[in-house]
Amino acid sequence: MDSLDAQVLRQALQWHASGHKVWLVTVVETWGSAPRPPGALLAVREDGQVVGSVSGGCVEDDLIERVRTGERVSKPQLIVYGVSKEEAARFGLPCGGNLRLVQEPLLDTGWIDDVLRRTAEHELVCRVLDLATGQSRVESGHRSEGFAYADEIMRQPFGPRWRMLVIGAGQLSRVLAQMALPLDFEVIVCDPREEYFATWEVPGTRFVTTMPDDTVIELQLDPHCAVVAVTHDPKLDDMALMEALKSPAFYVGALGSRSNTAKRKERLKEFDLSLAEINRLHGPIGLHLGSRTPAEIAVSILAEIVAVRNGIALAQKKPLEAADNDQASCAVG
Repeated sequence: MDSLDAQVLRQALQWHASGHKVWLVTVVETWGSAPRPPGALLAVREDGQVVGSVSGGCVEDDLIERVRTGERVSKPQLIVYGVSKEEAARFGLPCGGNLRLVQEPLLDTGWIDDVLRRTAEHELVCRVLDLATGQSRVESGHRSEGFAYADEIMRQPFGPRWRMLVIGAGQLSRVLAQMALPLDFEVIVCDPREEYFATWEVPGTRFVTTMPDDTVIELQLDPHCAVVAVTHDPKLDDMALMEALKSPAFYVGALGSRSNTAKRKERLKEFDLSLAEINRLHGPIGLHLGSRTPAEIAVSILAEIVAVRNGIALAQKKPLEAADNDQASCAVG
């Protein structure tokens, strides 16, 4: 779940528990360039306090003013901004574009408790709202399911739709895990070395001490999974990479310089892998950003993973003539 949307739900729950009237606003459809995607949330209190975002600012100001002046819906209602060119310009929407929102009073908070509890346990759930009746329910979600709105039924997934397995629990892994959480990833960190388990403290992640290749098999990787090997230890990385490259995981990458990556691919040829499977390996890992510190390298890795996830060509890969002491080899694994 988007960390901002989780913040909105928690704040709305707190306001409601304190006796305030609260309205939730959800983006259901956008046209043109939009700063917030369908499913994005905003909560507004009766006195105009607000948390979250559904646009660049002008729409939020109008929603706040509506509530302050008493224009408050008593049941879920569709609101459309940008019907005319004049209105689109007023609210900063792109030419010919508009924004459709669902505004609803927060009356029953049971579904929020359910969503927050189940997503805290790394479960993917879907809230289903019937605008005609105002009734909602929370059911199990599916990774392939995105936000949907049709025939006055809103289906809003919450929880991590993507999984990232990080092999190795060093300094780079800590930063990588912290950054991956708000990018809609459930993060599993695997390291059988006891000394790393004893010092791992990244809230919201899951740590396992099984052997990495066993972990890859146990997770039953699907096309919503990424695997990142950062131990620099072939005994831990290679067997796990072999299993991951045979899986449907959308991304498999390993830390290391260009020469070390070439050596790793030679080792992988000794296993039951096709050339196409071996060539799926992203290495040297990450986009070429001139990264040196663990935080910079984590940004580089995540930028590449997000690009692959979004189907964007990797135009920023490290050039062939780059020196061997590249960004990846400078990481603290």
